[in-house]
Amino acid sequence: MNAATGDASRHQQADALLGELQRQGAGRLTLFLGAAPGVGKTYAMLSRGRELKKQGIDVVVGLVETHGRTETQALLDGLEVLPRRRIEYQGRMLDELDLDALLARKPRVTLVDELAHRNVPGSRHERRWQDVIELLDAGIDVYTTINIQHLESLNDVVHRITGVRVGETVPDLLFDRLRDIKLIDLPPRELIERLQQGKVYMPEQAAHALQAFFSPSNLTALRELAMQTAADRVDSDLREAQAARGLPGTPLRRRVLVAIDGRGQSEYLVRVSRRLAERRDAPWTVVTVQAGGVPDEARQLELDRAFALARRLGGDAEVLHGGNVVDAILDHAARSGASTIVLGRTRERPFARMFNRTLTQQLLQRGAHYELTIFSTPEARAKARQSERRFGHWLSRSDLGLAVLAAVLATGASALTERWLGLDDLSMVFIVAVVLVASKTRMAAAVLAAALCFLSYNFFFIAPRLTLFIGARQGVVTVFLFLVAALVAGRLASRLRMQVLALRAANAHTTALQSLGQQLASAADLGQVLAAGRHALRQATGADALVLATQVQADALDALPEKDRAAADWALRHGQVAGRHTDTLGNAAWWFRPLSGEGKPLGLLGLRFPDNAPRPGAEQYRLVEAMADDIAQAIARTRLVTDLEDARVTGETERLRSALLSSVSHDLRSPLAAMIGAAESLQHYGDAMGQDDRRDLLETIQLEGERLDRYIQNLLDMTRLGHGGLALNRDWIGADELIGSAVSRLQRYQPGLRFELHVAPGLAPLWVHPALLEQALFNVLENAAKFSPPGEAILVDARDVDGQLRIDVVDRGPGIPEEERKRIFDMFFSVERGDRGRQGTGLGLAITQGMVGAHGGSVEALPGRDGGGTTIRITLPRMSPGTVRE
Repeated sequence: MNAATGDASRHQQADALLGELQRQGAGRLTLFLGAAPGVGKTYAMLSRGRELKKQGIDVVVGLVETHGRTETQALLDGLEVLPRRRIEYQGRMLDELDLDALLARKPRVTLVDELAHRNVPGSRHERRWQDVIELLDAGIDVYTTINIQHLESLNDVVHRITGVRVGETVPDLLFDRLRDIKLIDLPPRELIERLQQGKVYMPEQAAHALQAFFSPSNLTALRELAMQTAADRVDSDLREAQAARGLPGTPLRRRVLVAIDGRGQSEYLVRVSRRLAERRDAPWTVVTVQAGGVPDEARQLELDRAFALARRLGGDAEVLHGGNVVDAILDHAARSGASTIVLGRTRERPFARMFNRTLTQQLLQRGAHYELTIFSTPEARAKARQSERRFGHWLSRSDLGLAVLAAVLATGASALTERWLGLDDLSMVFIVAVVLVASKTRMAAAVLAAALCFLSYNFFFIAPRLTLFIGARQGVVTVFLFLVAALVAGRLASRLRMQVLALRAANAHTTALQSLGQQLASAADLGQVLAAGRHALRQATGADALVLATQVQADALDALPEKDRAAADWALRHGQVAGRHTDTLGNAAWWFRPLSGEGKPLGLLGLRFPDNAPRPGAEQYRLVEAMADDIAQAIARTRLVTDLEDARVTGETERLRSALLSSVSHDLRSPLAAMIGAAESLQHYGDAMGQDDRRDLLETIQLEGERLDRYIQNLLDMTRLGHGGLALNRDWIGADELIGSAVSRLQRYQPGLRFELHVAPGLAPLWVHPALLEQALFNVLENAAKFSPPGEAILVDARDVDGQLRIDVVDRGPGIPEEERKRIFDMFFSVERGDRGRQGTGLGLAITQGMVGAHGGSVEALPGRDGGGTTIRITLPRMSPGTVRE
């Protein structure tokens, strides 16, 4: 090691030691990292805090958000919880971390939840992570939580994954204060189950989240991102610790990239690379580069087998496009975070080796920071040499014929040009011929065309003619410059052709996936997803397509021949491809690929190519694999939506059943108890009672009986409304008569009620069902009477507005919050505040809405007049016997 290298190493060691000492002198940060909300970060942090408390360590909860989860709230028992600071903002009092109190208390460890939180304006710091830095600077160890999407450096990555731009982020400089990182991991399937159980969001929010941020594909990508971040942090810590001790750093779990070309040793390379990756506990990917053109059938078959082997062994497989093999490999290695590139021994190219142009030499020169591993076998080398001796390996008959034809045509065109146009410099005619050959074939054909054109140009057009001898010195220079120009032009044209072909293939791949994505996005149910998948596959491959879900596949497979059914069954049971062009049941006419998600079978994809069609290439199989993944995710999405809807309906049914039982048990029992009590009093003490007492008891029995009758009538009306069995017997009735009847009926039960009636004069009568509308209005008046203060009059205002009758019932009660006004018309909905107290059954306004709706009208809840109370507005259309259709 030279002096410069030694000085750099000592400086690196000194910097690492200084950083370690600074971290030990200040508070230490422990980060509980999760891939998404709901994985259990706060629970894990509190559990760790309780363990530290049992060890006698001074632990204080600075701020923890339990979000109403009882199991998380229970972990706070026994821990010292710091009171929160109350801050007024826009007329409201909000809670925040009391930073000053925590600094004054100065525990050894504090728990501060939600690191990415934005503080209320007026706090000392804008963000909570700034509070944490101040705590660390004061020597307090901090335990905190964060989701992966809140890291600043990953903001764009998360946006590309989820389509959501996260606004609350934490700078990565906070990682410099990190003592430990704990990855709180939960498989996407379990997190989705927690969502469906309401442990993360309310059911309505959960349904939206499952189709947006919490989609299975997003969760899987975020989970991998969190794992990678944690692994990178462990890798960084190891390097810093080794640097502080003067040891070289060792990266962990960096990807192994395997490059194959389909020339005789691809499967061997896959196997040895898998063992190499397994020893290093590293992920690995097999790639091949298509620089233009279509590989011959034997090479394509070898690539297909190698890719299939890689997937069976747990690796990834991908086809790269590009005009330059070295650029494509290095670009992919940089994007995927590879540290090792594995190659097979390249074929012998003496002239390229002389100019350092072989693949291995270029990778060594340009990929200095990669480990380059080269494997080969004696059989592969011998086979490569034999193939290189075959002229057909370089040139097909069509390429050879095109090169010869181009030279002949260029010679004829030059002769005609010289004779009729009198041009002396004919080299450009031959260069154009070489460029045309290069744009249509491979480089070898262009070189042959350049050589033939060089000989023809020399023999026919350079003096002395009809001989290869060149008399003049300048003639020699001209001919050889022509050869160089032809070769360069041919090389450039050939490279441009390969790039165009690569771009065309990549564009076709992207267009097919985009079209499929658009069709799947608009698919509302499983049937539409399957139809969209079949249509897109037929368009992309030109083959018959079959896309089935597990619950509907049996009937469709029965129509296939026995060999195809066997291949389909094997593919489903083993989770691998089977059928035509595979090693499993290859005599089947169909190629099958299982559709799966989260380790569970979701369906089956099948393709049947025409019998005379060539074997599909790796690029086409890669496209089908990508489309299959998209279809599987769409099937999983529709299943999740269906399951969530079923769970919602089940939950709603259970809620209504419980509410009905509760309502029946209370509202039947109360009047019955009063009636039974009055009857027993009359039975046992009637003779001793005065006339007035007996009359009161009889009135109690009558009123409670009528109350019970109204309740039973409400239940029957609600049942008829739900089943569409409510018949309307229309007749003419005046608005004043309708309102007066409902008011008188209610005052009979509650004599102390006061009403203020405003009925516009001259209102035309209504063609309605009088009894039903009176009951609907009675329910609204009874609801208003329950919450109007004693002695306050209930306002009833009736008038015509825009050709419709509008009746407003206004009370002066506490009012209804805006977010609950629409819900008050739901069955059994009842809250303690507002006009719908717990004393009601929750049926009255729901029945009113049904009855008014049956007349074509509407009911809505509005704020009361003068800023207090509530207005229930009934709007009824003006109809006549000739316009009503029922």
